[in-house]
Amino acid sequence: MKLPKFISQNLLLKMTSLNAVVIIIRLIIGFFLQREISGIVSKTQYAQIGNFRNLIAQLSSFTSFGVFNGIVKYVSEHKNNNKELQKLFSTTTVFILIGSITAFLILFFGADFFSEKYFGSSTYAYLIKITAVVVPFISIQRVFNGFVSGLSLYKKFSKIELFAYLISSGLMIIFLYQKQFEGVIFAIAITPIIQVIVMLFVMVQIFKEFVKVKEIELKIPYAKPLLAFTLMSFASTIILNEVEVWVRNSVEEKLGGDEAGIWTGLLLLSKNYMVFINAILTLYVLPRFAQISDRIEFTKELGKIYKTILPLFACGMLLIYVFRFFIIDIQFKDDYSAMAPLFKWQLLGDFVRLASLILASQFLAKKMVYAFVFSELLSHLLFFGLSILLLDSLGLEAIPIAHLLRYVVYFAVVLFLVLRHFNRDK
Repeated sequence: MKLPKFISQNLLLKMTSLNAVVIIIRLIIGFFLQREISGIVSKTQYAQIGNFRNLIAQLSSFTSFGVFNGIVKYVSEHKNNNKELQKLFSTTTVFILIGSITAFLILFFGADFFSEKYFGSSTYAYLIKITAVVVPFISIQRVFNGFVSGLSLYKKFSKIELFAYLISSGLMIIFLYQKQFEGVIFAIAITPIIQVIVMLFVMVQIFKEFVKVKEIELKIPYAKPLLAFTLMSFASTIILNEVEVWVRNSVEEKLGGDEAGIWTGLLLLSKNYMVFINAILTLYVLPRFAQISDRIEFTKELGKIYKTILPLFACGMLLIYVFRFFIIDIQFKDDYSAMAPLFKWQLLGDFVRLASLILASQFLAKKMVYAFVFSELLSHLLFFGLSILLLDSLGLEAIPIAHLLRYVVYFAVVLFLVLRHFNRDK
């Protein structure tokens, strides 16, 4: 009887189990999607799809002023204080307007430039313009996700994620068969619209309980605290995705488009299972760390998280490695067998990354801006520098090796900075 009781009383374990079910469903659908896409588009186009996903990720940060983690923190802290929440969302509304308008103008009038950058041709400038129109939905979706995460509504969050993913996946298949490569890009571009519609359908009544939309003002009382998160988001999300584009384009230039497509496939697989930990970080770890100020309590909570998550993640990664050839065969119709030797480095790197990200959540929870920005910039520069340095001698294997080395250094740096933070507070 002890084990069921432990599971029922362990919020982290309950969230882990629920997210595991959602992620497994997403992985199954994702496998089918990627298999169909890889059978229709070339490896070079597959790499370009990766570039476009990087653009969308950058827009999710830029258009919302990177305040996602700030919203999680302050909603978690003030969920019983409607007055403070009103101030928070007034500020967020102003940020969304500025970010969305700026992003729209840049994308719409720079469509040819961005088409060349992400697709290697100005032919697809019209898709960049469509993305520019969708920009407001990208920012709204990001802010809503922060609100749900701040309230720790993990069940509703999982439902929203799953429903939106199912609908967008269905549309992607339709557009893929109709327009091939361009259809995939279009489907990715309009996904934020679907996410916002699903979010509103599920969350509108709950949102009304906390925020009165009619009383939202175009004022920025939370500007100073939120701008700290803007800096941190730009240092991570925007630079991270820019570095991935640089590395992918470097691989295509030095090794060819096929190799760039193979690495993109591996990276997408990695991102699919990392969605699992991202949900845990935003729904549990960040709100929990935000409530802890004592070193002993922090160490105890960190140990509990590590003991719960790391063994599960290690087992999952081991299974992925053992069945890597099978995974490649079912995920890709075209020949992506050259991906197999890359798995061990990518999986090891992701495991160290997981341990690092859990620890680094303290930076966001306690708004340790300089520590966060320094460690993120160091991580991205190491990845880019090591990738370019090792590419000529090691070939495509250089990229996941650089990924592992970067996170070994990153973990050491984050551990040092967190310990220094607590030592200063003594």
